[in-house]
Amino acid sequence: MTRRPTALRRTLAAAMLTGLATAAAPLPVTAAEDPSLDQEIEAGQPIATGQAVLSDGHVDIGPRYVDGVWTLLVHDGTTDVPVWRTMPDTVFQVGDVSLTTVPDNPDYAFLPAAAGTDVHVVPQAQQPGVIWVGWNTQDPTVMDTIDRGATLTLRGVQGPGDVLMFLQSGTLGEPEVLWDSREPYPQDLWVEVNTHTHANWVFSEPGVYLVAVEVSADLVSGESESDTEVLRFAVGDGTSTDEALAAEYTGDAAEPAESTDAAASDADDDGGPAAAVLAAGAAAVVLGAVLVVVLVRGRAAKRRAAAMSVERP
Repeated sequence: MTRRPTALRRTLAAAMLTGLATAAAPLPVTAAEDPSLDQEIEAGQPIATGQAVLSDGHVDIGPRYVDGVWTLLVHDGTTDVPVWRTMPDTVFQVGDVSLTTVPDNPDYAFLPAAAGTDVHVVPQAQQPGVIWVGWNTQDPTVMDTIDRGATLTLRGVQGPGDVLMFLQSGTLGEPEVLWDSREPYPQDLWVEVNTHTHANWVFSEPGVYLVAVEVSADLVSGESESDTEVLRFAVGDGTSTDEALAAEYTGDAAEPAESTDAAASDADDDGGPAAAVLAAGAAAVVLGAVLVVVLVRGRAAKRRAAAMSVERP
């Protein structure tokens, strides 16, 4: 494996561990005050055709209406004129230049690798030679349409290792884990309208990763929108981008969970009424635990967003 210069390794580590790109906040994630994140997306920016491998520069994922259809796209700022790209035709290439050593520090015990291990990191702060993946809710039509914000939901991850995304504010801020492929799905992330944010993406092993993400929102009209797409990452210099483009997401994490009624019916087949009652109760407890872990943050975030946001005209 080709190693990158020590100076760049240190720069990437600093970017990951000090969170220089944005003033991270507890959920919900809001637009940061860092000038490097200031951007305004013009209406009607073109949607590029053809496949693209993006290995350096600034990109975001975000919702946009395409021929009237709410769609999760890639906003590509690596070109002279920014364009939008479709997920099936886009690969984020994360080369070995992004390798960063996990620090021997208990504050980072949550990372999906042991201290001293090298992992591939898309850093929170932009670094030369590394793709910089963030998200935004800044398309003009989207901003006029959604009510307060949108929810980005991790629906599943397919790949050779673990994927984790976290934010950190400065050297004293505690890491804020946003998504973790080792935890149950779905995992909700509330994003206020007109937000542009970047975080650290950590990949424990090289290879092709398919990350299923849904973007959903309540609209000012009272209706709602949602779309689920698959982000494609080719991690490591030895990983084929063609393979990443051709890979098919086969995970079932995006499917609705089995209802407690169905669980009770199955239990009745296996052990009669008493077993059905026990199975239904157990299913409710498990489902409740998952919802507490995944949804409470999003609901609390929406309440905080409602309290803080300026009343819409």
